[in-house]
Amino acid sequence: MNDLFENIPVQDNMQTVAFYNLENLFDLEDDEHTNDNDFLPTSAKKWTQKRYDNKLRKLGFAISNIGRRETGKHPAIVGLAEVENAKVIEDLIKSKHLEGYKYDYVHYESPDERGIDVALIYDTNTFEVTNSEAFSVLLTDEDGLPDYTRDILLVSGHLDNEPMHVIVNHWSSRREGTEESEPKRIASSEKVGDIISSLKTENEDAKIIIIGDFNDEPHNNSIVRLVQNYSLYNPFETLRSYNRGTVSRYKQWSIFDQVFFTSNFFKSSKDQFEYYNANIFDEDFLKIFKGKFKGSPFRTYAGKKYKGGYSDHFPVYAIFKR
Repeated sequence: MNDLFENIPVQDNMQTVAFYNLENLFDLEDDEHTNDNDFLPTSAKKWTQKRYDNKLRKLGFAISNIGRRETGKHPAIVGLAEVENAKVIEDLIKSKHLEGYKYDYVHYESPDERGIDVALIYDTNTFEVTNSEAFSVLLTDEDGLPDYTRDILLVSGHLDNEPMHVIVNHWSSRREGTEESEPKRIASSEKVGDIISSLKTENEDAKIIIIGDFNDEPHNNSIVRLVQNYSLYNPFETLRSYNRGTVSRYKQWSIFDQVFFTSNFFKSSKDQFEYYNANIFDEDFLKIFKGKFKGSPFRTYAGKKYKGGYSDHFPVYAIFKR
């Protein structure tokens, strides 16, 4: 189906858990409840059916290949950010490069003002969902009014019959400034901590994977506190370098997208998943190939200018092995 990594044998004892910020995956309909006016055929961005279909096809190709170099197959679980609604997720999993797999999804409408949500798609042959829940992060703006952001999504289930939990995040952006907006990300971090605590109350050996676009790096407070307070392991702490990351702004790389997890993924046992490796999925086909932004993510739009790429983020992933 996809010939990017041909002749790599399928590893039945490995599964990939990934995360991808899809950069404004909006449909063409005007939703009166959200601010989606930039993504209409009549908008300055001229968001048309052809452009939408092209984005779906490209995103599907990218998703189908995450982790394939190591496992020989598509990912079992993929957290998503910046999806407008259930319809765009359905269109994505029915698109050319994903329709042959048995993907289903979990999605809740969140109160985010831009109308973008998080979601999770999963291969029903390998992951069985037993429970899911969306958690609101209660924020206020400088006037003390509610400041709506994306919910945090918890999906519990069995990966190849082993119980585990996945928490999907898209924390508040740095648009107002890194320091000014930090309390919002700390609030999200604390909410994730509450979710982990409640899961561990039910089962102290719960296996939990936290994925998302955190708009903070592995060394920032919001992430460090979470990792330290709940004895998590974050493989992305060691992946950062001056010429590599998941997003590039003004030629500066950041690792805002990460996968981290409870330390019991290091316990060795024949029949349970252990951590194998993690990486940024930054294959050349996802990059701008020439000019002054060469090497940075090949995005769909730069401002109002249509570029026809994938996303302004690279996906990230971790592989677990039995």
